[in-house]
Amino acid sequence: MRIILVTGTGGAGRSTVAAATALAEAHAGRRVLLVPGDTDPGPAVDDTPATLTVLRTDPAGDFRREFLALQARSGTVLDLLGAAPFEDAELTELPGSRQFALLRALREAAAGDHDLAVVDLPPVREALTVLALPEQLRRYLRRLLPPERQAARALRPMLAQLAGVPMPAQWLYETTARWERELAAVQAVVEAPGTTVRLVLEPGPAATAALREARLGLALHGLALDAVIANRLLPAASEDPWLAALTVEQHRRLATLRADAGELLHELPHLGREPRGPEDLALLATARPGPPPAPAPAPTVEDRRDRDGVLVWHVPLPGAAKQDLSLVRRGDELLLGAGPFRRTLPLPPVLRRCTVTGAGLVDGDLAIRFAPDPGLWPKPS
Repeated sequence: MRIILVTGTGGAGRSTVAAATALAEAHAGRRVLLVPGDTDPGPAVDDTPATLTVLRTDPAGDFRREFLALQARSGTVLDLLGAAPFEDAELTELPGSRQFALLRALREAAAGDHDLAVVDLPPVREALTVLALPEQLRRYLRRLLPPERQAARALRPMLAQLAGVPMPAQWLYETTARWERELAAVQAVVEAPGTTVRLVLEPGPAATAALREARLGLALHGLALDAVIANRLLPAASEDPWLAALTVEQHRRLATLRADAGELLHELPHLGREPRGPEDLALLATARPGPPPAPAPAPTVEDRRDRDGVLVWHVPLPGAAKQDLSLVRRGDELLLGAGPFRRTLPLPPVLRRCTVTGAGLVDGDLAIRFAPDPGLWPKPS
């Protein structure tokens, strides 16, 4: 199944492009699922072919259901504490509910029987933060409640008798295991070869910087970019001097985008109005999605102990600049910062007993040098 995640800069027309892409594929006979953004639904697409299904997220409802379910599972502990349970009507969603509702919709989209799912994401920085959540939250869960601790499960009844109160560990681990399964399922969707990203930009002063930043963030998280959409292009010829000046400036920026994006760039015209329905969306259909591009290269370890006595870990980061990057070693993990984005990478086993001695950018790779422990890694003769 193909999944296209549509993001871009704020106000560039992400929702319109997502709806137009889904509608065009539905008219072509494919079974399409559209997940519109909850804050900007874009043009109406409800009166469309039967092959198009619209799945709208419900952050408030999802939050209430999850909270009440957790409250029910924790009923024994809450009763011991004398806590009064909440009613459905008094619950108000907390910040972050929208992101979790989007992840749940992404999982549901992948579980369906559609040929294509088009998901309207928030602006690119927030979108990459949302897509990184499953991996990060799974890491937090493993750190706070390691699976190894469940080995003491047989002791809990005895501990409960000694303490005289029910022990919450069982429901806590059961809840953690359920979250782990759900997060793993979403992470598998994000990392699947058929999941790609479309970046929507309006040519202007910030477009080139936004493309570079987005490419860096996508590379950091191993996501493939399948198209760059230059949206709302003004007509090349106009008799109005004011409009002609705007057009000249926009097309100058567009030339820079063409040079940077290459064959990935697709251009959409400005309609002179906000898109109002399926007829306008048909005018904004982008190129049909083909096979997903090759997955991003995985990090590799180069053994240089026969030359200069080091191991080099190559992390692909095309487009990165030295000022974008930061590295922090934390035990067997490496916290890698790339511009505004962060990711924690587990070190390969061969590098866990080594010391970081330096790093640099080489042909689109972040090359991190490690000095092996001489007692464990004798230099080959």
